[in-house]
Amino acid sequence: MKKLFSCLVILLSLCLAVPLVSVAQPTQAQAGSATTVQDKINVNTASIKELQGLPGIGRVTAQRIIDYRTAKGPFTATEDLLKVKGIGKSTLEKISDRIVL
Repeated sequence: MKKLFSCLVILLSLCLAVPLVSVAQPTQAQAGSATTVQDKINVNTASIKELQGLPGIGRVTAQRIIDYRTAKGPFTATEDLLKVKGIGKSTLEKISDRIVL
């Protein structure tokens, strides 16, 4: 009887522990949506390091973006980035899905 009770306690403990573990784990859809939001960079507020995280944007171009927005004001359309020296159509295509204004 004592062994049966011990087995039931262990079994009950395992049954209670399994749902807690699965609840604590984010689903793949939740993890994917959080990553997508975090990948977007606001070119009007981003630091030089954040801008350098964009494909095709190095230190010099990142600084030019910051200098341009400081002098001319915030970007109002993604095409405004073409006015920054060092950003051409191909670079804009690479970064357009990773930026917000």
